[in-house]
Amino acid sequence: MGVIQTVGPNEALIRSGGGDMPKVVVGGRTLVVPIFHRAQRLSLHVMTLHVMTENVYTGEGVAVSVDGVAQVKVARSEEAIRTAAQQFLGKTEAEILDVPLQTLEGHQRAILGTLTVEEIYRDREKFASQVRSVASPDLAGMGLEIVSFTIRDIKDPGGYLDALGVRRTAEVRRDATIGEAEAERDAGIRSAAALREREAARYEADTRIAESERGFQVQKASYDQEVNARQAEAELADELQRARTQQEIRREEVEIEVVDRRKQIELQTQEIERRERELEATVRKPAEAERYRMETIAEAERNAVVASATGDAEAVRRQGEAQAEVIRLTGEAEADAIRAKGLAEAEAMRTKADAWKEYGEAAVVQQVLEALPAVAEAVAQPLARTDRIVMFGGGDGGSGPSKLTQDVMRTVAQVPEVIESLTGIDIVGSIKNIPGLESSGRATVDTEQAIETQADAADEQERPA
Repeated sequence: MGVIQTVGPNEALIRSGGGDMPKVVVGGRTLVVPIFHRAQRLSLHVMTLHVMTENVYTGEGVAVSVDGVAQVKVARSEEAIRTAAQQFLGKTEAEILDVPLQTLEGHQRAILGTLTVEEIYRDREKFASQVRSVASPDLAGMGLEIVSFTIRDIKDPGGYLDALGVRRTAEVRRDATIGEAEAERDAGIRSAAALREREAARYEADTRIAESERGFQVQKASYDQEVNARQAEAELADELQRARTQQEIRREEVEIEVVDRRKQIELQTQEIERRERELEATVRKPAEAERYRMETIAEAERNAVVASATGDAEAVRRQGEAQAEVIRLTGEAEADAIRAKGLAEAEAMRTKADAWKEYGEAAVVQQVLEALPAVAEAVAQPLARTDRIVMFGGGDGGSGPSKLTQDVMRTVAQVPEVIESLTGIDIVGSIKNIPGLESSGRATVDTEQAIETQADAADEQERPA
């Protein structure tokens, strides 16, 4: 009977005999008949080889020792397993390892003879790749494959590598010194450039700050100019309003004074009429009554004389004298009455003339005061059409907006002087010296003196001749 044998994935079972080709089983099972078949196992695991080549001369004649490590195994293909079985079945693992080891050492020595120490030392991977590529075909003919090959160590018994290292160390130190100097130089250059950029940035920032401050100052000056203009307009408007208010108050005062003067004139007119009536009652009427009395007496005496007359010359003479006396007294009474009436009318006319003269000046003053706001507005009108006024100096000491206001008020204040030069009327003096009741008092005194004079004349007329 046959026996079924199994193998794992890391082994290959080669069944031979029975007149057939050897059967290769990997990770499987097969029937093995002991009399007819022979079953042998071949390991498929990886084998590690230490490839040591000592005192091998390089292309420059320098002896070096190279220690390499290779990983070798039987290939997975059935053909490779059959080839490896032909080569290694029945041998121990040491005998199997010795074959690829000798092959790799030989190729490693051959390749070392074509390279320099610098090439081997600086590019180990290139050296290992060359050894692997050269040895792979030979190992493939044995049914083996190189899994990996690396250079573990390179030694130099003659000290070439040490000298190379010293030179390289010196070069490295030199390069390090030069690099350090260049780094310091570059650092200085970069530091200077950074300092320059920092200063440039600072100057640019200062310039922007200065430009901002300049813009702020210009804007502030513009705002201040506008504020000063508005302040000047406000002060001017305030002064004009104050002047208008004062002129309105003064106009009302003048109107009150004019009304008062009118009342005084009416009172004086009534006083004159009263005086005329008083003269009429006290002077002219008594004079006419006296004249009538004298005429009556004279007429009675004449009638008495005519009645008792005997036709003599004495009676005729006395009658003529009586008639003459009557005519004289009548004429004197009429003359006194006319003279008293003329004095009263003259005093009334003089009082009216004075009153109307003073009233005319008051009217002129009133018209001037009413026209002053329009004059002030005409003077300030160019300022209202002015868009911008630039002033230097503050508002104290006669400069600035107050100076502008003072100039306008000074121009308005010259109006009374111009009117005085054109008309001869002193506006300021007329306002200060508006006549009161003194003229009325003088007129009353003059009238009373005229009445007293007339009374004295009447008394003298009544005295006997």
